[in-house]
Amino acid sequence: MVMRRYTARPAAVGLIMGVDPRHFELELRKREKRLRRLVGQAIADYQMIEQGDKVMVCLSGGKDSYAMLDILLKLREKAPVHFELEAVHLDQKQPDYSPDVLPNYLRKLGVPFHILEQDTYSVVKRVVPEHKTMCGLCSRLRRGALYTFAQEQGFTKIALGHHRDDLVETLFLNMFHGSRLSSMPPKLRSDDGRNVVIRPLAYVSEADLIAHAEVAGYPIMPCNLCGSQDNLQRQSIKQMLQDWESQFPGRVENIARSMQSVRPSQLADRELFNFASLIGTTAAAAPKKPNDWMIGKTIPIQSAVD
Repeated sequence: MVMRRYTARPAAVGLIMGVDPRHFELELRKREKRLRRLVGQAIADYQMIEQGDKVMVCLSGGKDSYAMLDILLKLREKAPVHFELEAVHLDQKQPDYSPDVLPNYLRKLGVPFHILEQDTYSVVKRVVPEHKTMCGLCSRLRRGALYTFAQEQGFTKIALGHHRDDLVETLFLNMFHGSRLSSMPPKLRSDDGRNVVIRPLAYVSEADLIAHAEVAGYPIMPCNLCGSQDNLQRQSIKQMLQDWESQFPGRVENIARSMQSVRPSQLADRELFNFASLIGTTAAAAPKKPNDWMIGKTIPIQSAVD
């Protein structure tokens, strides 16, 4: 496994990049403050964490989940409520997996943790045809293992590391390939009703997470299963959004905010809005049923005009 780790001090990173170390450290502190503010705002807006919660922080070994744990630990220090944080990682038995990386990192942090083992890698490789996307089955198997463990251990919340860009990408994936207007919500109850899932990074951009990880020293563990699939639909959506953001800065943020400002009457879903109840001003002359006119006597065009 090729593992990336950034261990240079912020000042040294600034020198390497040709930036004044004082300016670099100032920008670093501003970014960290922004990340804490955005995560704290998301938690408050959706009441993600409450008094007495036991939160299972799902740690994949990627930059997003590392940052999520890091920020949650810092926010807990000044939080007005008491809650527990425990890290949980699923060893999916991928090739070249390094079993000591996460335990060593978490012990240094002093964070309680659990390492689960389930050979989902072999299942996915056996079931999914070659050149087909593996992410769907892999995520379902992983989710099942984590949700079951959360229930067994009495966790009240499951924290996942999806960020703002993940939510926007999923919105377009569902539109383009599923013909539905939906994404990954910041907070939800699982389909089986047993677990509440939260996404504390829902307001955080991937660009900020990448910049943060470059100086945070996280031992990044890349996924050797789906990471090798270059033709995933999500990658094409990601590239589309990056192109838009390059040409129109702020567009991704606007799309993300639009998911918080939905107007059902301005869309076309009849289950969300009762369009049939909208009648003309001459309500007394309207048929008893919205579609009665369709089975009645045909009205001549001339008469209708007159």
